[in-house]
Amino acid sequence: MARPSSIEPRAPQGLRPRRLPNRLGVRGWVHAGRYPIERYLFTLHRLSGIGLVLYLPLHVWVTSRRLQGPEVWERTMATLSHPIFVVGELLILAAFVYHALNGLRLILGHLGYTLGKPAEPVYPYPVALRRQRPLTVAMMILAAAFIAVGIWEILVG
Repeated sequence: MARPSSIEPRAPQGLRPRRLPNRLGVRGWVHAGRYPIERYLFTLHRLSGIGLVLYLPLHVWVTSRRLQGPEVWERTMATLSHPIFVVGELLILAAFVYHALNGLRLILGHLGYTLGKPAEPVYPYPVALRRQRPLTVAMMILAAAFIAVGIWEILVG
């Protein structure tokens, strides 16, 4: 039995879209290679965003337990006082602080506050290193300080 011929005309050999193999796969998503620390921060931004999105349904479920009465709420709070949930709370705090401050850094970059005059993009981009790197360091120090205060409040306060 002969196969039906395709209705679509075939493009000549030279006009076919070139498909590039995904040589790095998932490693390319995580491994920054020759790129600077900002690439790792961007990957961490993605991961923290995914973590916050996954946390949201749990948060809505926990707060909805309050509508079922004080006994249900007390049982839920007793369950959430388990050390595993405390560690999860610390991770959510760190993800939230990091994601917020790194997002602010990215917004400032996209609005052009950390960009210089237009020039030929030659790697490594000197404007990025002079203007964006100090902001990156400042935001990460601020994130570390907020995370430390939050951990202190959760564990000690």
